Amino acid sequence: MENKVLQSWVDKISREWFGKPYQDEVMMNNRLRTTGGRYLPAYRRIELNPKYLLELGEEEFEGIIKHELCHYHLHIEGKGYQHRDPEFRSLLKRTKSPRFCKALPSQYKEPKHIYQCEECGHTYKRMKRVNTSKYRCGKCKGKLKKIE
Repeated sequence: MENKVLQSWVDKISREWFGKPYQDEVMMNNRLRTTGGRYLPAYRRIELNPKYLLELGEEEFEGIIKHELCHYHLHIEGKGYQHRDPEFRSLLKRTKSPRFCKALPSQYKEPKHIYQCEECGHTYKRMKRVNTSKYRCGKCKGKLKKIE
């Protein structure tokens, strides 16, 4: 996506949801791996992960843009713009922005180990092995057994 198109898309979302224009820089960053986007307060720049647009579509990507615009507008106004701040959380709710972005489907890996509780039958999928003599079921405290 061209920067001009991205800039106008972010500005449109900003005017529609926040009633204010977005006047600073926005860009795609291919090096982002675990996040959909980030706001850099020192440069007043929003960087977005293009993989989210390709894999999850425009609706999810628009949610990421709104989330980053919450950081941006609160920072400009001198209010709390970090995830733990109540102003940020209330603005997320008002603009119907996601607090976290979904995981990329291309990053999903199948779990290597599956355990099941002998009491209630609850299954646990894990990437790393679990010491079944040390750990118990979180639901009923029953004993775990390895299935796969």
